[in-house]
Amino acid sequence: MKSGRILVLLAVLAAAAVIAGCSGNGVSPSPSRAPAPDLTNQDSPEAAGFADGHSLTHLHAPAVPVGLRFVAGGFTAPMQVVSPHDGTGRLFLVDQTGYVKIFFMNGTIRETPFLDLRDRMVRLSPGYDERGLLSIAFHPDYRTNGRVFVYYSAPLRAGADPGWSCTNRLSEFHAGADRADMSSEKVLLEVDKPYQNHNGGTLLFGPDDGYLYLPLGDGGGADNTGPGHTPGTGNAQDISTLLGKVIRIDVNNPGTPYAIPADNPFKTGARPEIFAYGFRNPAYATFDSGGSHRLFIAMAGQRLFESLFIVYKGGAYPWNIREGTHCFDPNDDSRPKDGPCPATSAAGQPLIGPIVELGHDTGNTIVGGVLYRGSLLPGLNGSYVYGTWSDAFGGTGDGTLLVSAPPAGLDLAALPADASALTPAGNAMWTTRVLSVANNGNGRINAFVRGLSGNDDNEVLVLANRAGGPGLAPQDSGEVWEMVPADTPGLVDTTTGTAAPPATAAR
Repeated sequence: MKSGRILVLLAVLAAAAVIAGCSGNGVSPSPSRAPAPDLTNQDSPEAAGFADGHSLTHLHAPAVPVGLRFVAGGFTAPMQVVSPHDGTGRLFLVDQTGYVKIFFMNGTIRETPFLDLRDRMVRLSPGYDERGLLSIAFHPDYRTNGRVFVYYSAPLRAGADPGWSCTNRLSEFHAGADRADMSSEKVLLEVDKPYQNHNGGTLLFGPDDGYLYLPLGDGGGADNTGPGHTPGTGNAQDISTLLGKVIRIDVNNPGTPYAIPADNPFKTGARPEIFAYGFRNPAYATFDSGGSHRLFIAMAGQRLFESLFIVYKGGAYPWNIREGTHCFDPNDDSRPKDGPCPATSAAGQPLIGPIVELGHDTGNTIVGGVLYRGSLLPGLNGSYVYGTWSDAFGGTGDGTLLVSAPPAGLDLAALPADASALTPAGNAMWTTRVLSVANNGNGRINAFVRGLSGNDDNEVLVLANRAGGPGLAPQDSGEVWEMVPADTPGLVDTTTGTAAPPATAAR
């Protein structure tokens, strides 16, 4: 009798195990689940290192020589240059202090702003501030519909926590020939932020799908912790909030502020606008203007590492589980966390690591760039051109220009659209070199690097100024420079006959 009861009990337990394996959310029992690929690049020889309390970039030699040619100046805190691609040759410079001005590659500037939001923005701190007018994007059919989209920092809206910093606003305006109608503002989305930093902010229309993309920071402060951050996970890993995400929306749906694209990857328990998650401050974004149309995001790090990512639909990115490729401890951000580190998010998705990782030996903040598709510098074709803001927060600025090239044989156009199909080989790290300014005396830009954009010819425009904040004197030191061949005549101060830094060179 006892042996019979034991057999029956074993049979019941076996049946229960089978039922348990087939129930719930439909996920197969763990023994049969294929291991998630390690996409973190934590063991890549191109990853940044850490020694004696410092983060170190794996730079390749030699430096790549380029030149710089002055285009236009007199701005304050240039953030971005955007083209409407309407055949007029007009370029639109976004200044953080709240205005947009039209200029041309011959240096002509139209002094009357195309758009002026200074009376609608939060008051900026002149010494240092990450809020302000952060980007604009022209609708793909702008030539016929005059629609322009704007992302900026407004004062806290009614009902927001009074201790928070601002409400970031995504709005639409309509524009005539050379002026936006400031009375036409239509607010599409507002996101309250606890701190002034980490706003994200590059508005982009997808070249293939026509949807509007917007990367958003994690809410600011430090370490993705503190008031306004989700306890435990932080905002970036919490898909119930827009903070720390790349969102994608459809602004072509009449009668509503926006619609959700049907193939957006997150539905139940998530904000449906989310395209990818796990970002700290994805302040710089660009689509490859070449055939791949890949989305690149440069993300500012916490204390040690700066990152460049290719962004995939449904992707889980590493903040704040990792800072770049390195394990992160929010209780001690002065060094990478020891011991085993998760390669997956809390939801079990593989964390997608950076394709480029910088240490702070090259500068303290990555300033994103463009995937080069121009003709002046054929040796850079298919490489990502960018920089770092400066090596310190004070002084006159000492940014570094950089270029990163993909691994031999990597076909960007062959990479998957969806994160679930990404392989470690597809996410392999790129090689990085310094760009030396050959027509400047010391090979440096000698200014704060504030942004890099492309013009209508896909050439690189470098935005710089000599003041770290958006209001410090000299307030007219913001300039636009075109990256040109290294043998372009030198930048010489005609009053002294000596080499001069770009920010003080003769025009």
